[in-house]
Amino acid sequence: MALVAGIDSSTQSCKVVILDSDTGATIRTGRAPHPDGTEVSPTFWWTALLEAMHDAGGLADVSSLAIAGQQHGMVLLDAEGRVIRDALLWNDTRSAVSAEALIAEFGAATLVERAGSVPVASLTITKVRWVRDNEAANAAHVAAVALPHDWLSWRLRGYGPADESPLGPDLEQLATDRSDASGTGYWSPARGAYDLELFEAAFGRPGREAGSPSQAGTHVVLPKVVAPSDVMGTVHADHSGGNEIVIGAGAGDNAAGALGLGITAGDVVISLGTSGTVFAAATAAVNDPSGTVAGFADAAGAYLPIAVTLNAARILSSVADLLDVSFDDFAELALAANPGSDGVVLVPYFEGERTPNLPNAKASFHGLSIASTTRANTARAAIEGMLCGLADGLDAVTASGVNAQRLLLIGGAAQNPAVQAVAAQVFSVPVIVPAPGEYVARGAAVQAEWALNGVRPDWELELDAAPSADHHPIIREQYGSYSGS
Repeated sequence: MALVAGIDSSTQSCKVVILDSDTGATIRTGRAPHPDGTEVSPTFWWTALLEAMHDAGGLADVSSLAIAGQQHGMVLLDAEGRVIRDALLWNDTRSAVSAEALIAEFGAATLVERAGSVPVASLTITKVRWVRDNEAANAAHVAAVALPHDWLSWRLRGYGPADESPLGPDLEQLATDRSDASGTGYWSPARGAYDLELFEAAFGRPGREAGSPSQAGTHVVLPKVVAPSDVMGTVHADHSGGNEIVIGAGAGDNAAGALGLGITAGDVVISLGTSGTVFAAATAAVNDPSGTVAGFADAAGAYLPIAVTLNAARILSSVADLLDVSFDDFAELALAANPGSDGVVLVPYFEGERTPNLPNAKASFHGLSIASTTRANTARAAIEGMLCGLADGLDAVTASGVNAQRLLLIGGAAQNPAVQAVAAQVFSVPVIVPAPGEYVARGAAVQAEWALNGVRPDWELELDAAPSADHHPIIREQYGSYSGS
C-alpha cells in the first residue's frame, strides 16, 4: 500500500492527512495551531508544519506530498532568503486604499481582462503596493515575493536562509501553481502567465518568473508556475525520515478543496470557514468587471470562479458567545425560531466585508421589536445572515455563466443541523453535505498522487446529509432590504 500526504496550511492551523493512494482512505492525521492575527511571521507556519508532520506519525513511509495554503498572503524575502516582515494575510484590510489606487490607475475592466479579478484588499497585488507606499525600507530589500504554500514547499525542499537550511537561499527554486498564482492579481488565468507590467506598477520595481534568465539579479523573483501534475522537487532528507518523497505542485486552499471534493461542471461549493467562499468548476476563464467574482484558475487545468465573504463561521461563534450557549444549544435555539426570524435580520459585516466590497463596514441587527427580540430569533438571524451573504455570492457566480445544479456545503459550521436546515430554505439549488473531512488537505493529497503516478485519482466522496428542499424566499427578501443586495 502506497501512502500520500496532503497538507493544509490554513489561517488557523496546519493539518496533515496521510491517505491510502489507491482508495483515498485516511490512515492517520496530524495537526498544529497557527497564531491569530492578520499579519503573522511565516516562521510560525514552518514550525507548525514540522509539528503537524510529527503529530501525524512522520513521513518515513510516505511516497509523495503536496501543500495547500491560505491564498493571497504576502511573503517578502530578501536576497539571503530571509523573511523581511510579517506576512500580510488575506484578511488584512489595510491595503483597501491601495486597491482603490490600482483601480483608478488601470480601470476595473482592464484589470479583470488582464488578471481575472478586480483588486480588493485581500489580493497580493494590493499588499505589495501598500508596502511600496508605506514601508520604503522594507520594499528596498525585497528580492522575491512568494505566497504561503510556495514558501513552505521551498523550505520543505531544503531551501531558506543559509544558517537555517541545508540548501541555502536559492530564490530560483521558488515555485507555485496556477490556482495560487491567480490569486495574486498579477497573474493571468486566461493567458497562463504573469502580467509583469501589473506587478511593476504595483510594487514600483520590475519582476520576473523564477528560472527566467532575463535581468537575473536585478528583478524581483516571482515563483515559477508549474502544471497541476508536475513534480516540484523532493523533500530534503532532514525532514523526510530518510525516505525520498516527491513534492507535488500544491494549490491555493479553495482550489485544493475543489480537488478534494472531486467537483465537476454543475457543482458549486460553499465553504463555511473563517471566511465564506462560493466557488464552482468552470471550463472557461470568467471575467466579472463588478469585482464580485474573482476569475481564478483551478488546480486541475481549468477555472474556479469564486466569490468570498470575510465573515462566515465566526458569525455563529460570536452570536453563540453573546447568547452564552454551546453550539448544540445555539442550533436548538435557531431551529425553534420561524423562517425569517420574525423579521429580525443580522447584516453580519463584523470584520468589514469583501462581498460586497465594504472593508470598513460593521455588523448590525435590524427589524427588532419587543416581540421579535428573542434568543431564538437572534440565533436564527445569525445563520440566515451568514447564508444570505453567501447566497448573494452564489447569484454572482451563476451570473458569470456557471450553471448551478448541486450545492456542496462544507466546513465545520456545515455540520450544524440548524445551518443545514436553513441552507435548504435560503438556497434554491439542492443542497448536499459531504461527510466531515479535511477536503483542502485531501485535495493536496490528490495532487501528491497525481505527481507520483501521473494520473489524477478518482476517490469516492462520502455524503453526510441531503436536507430536503424547503425554499423560503422571505429570508433573502428581508435580508436584502437592509443589506442593499
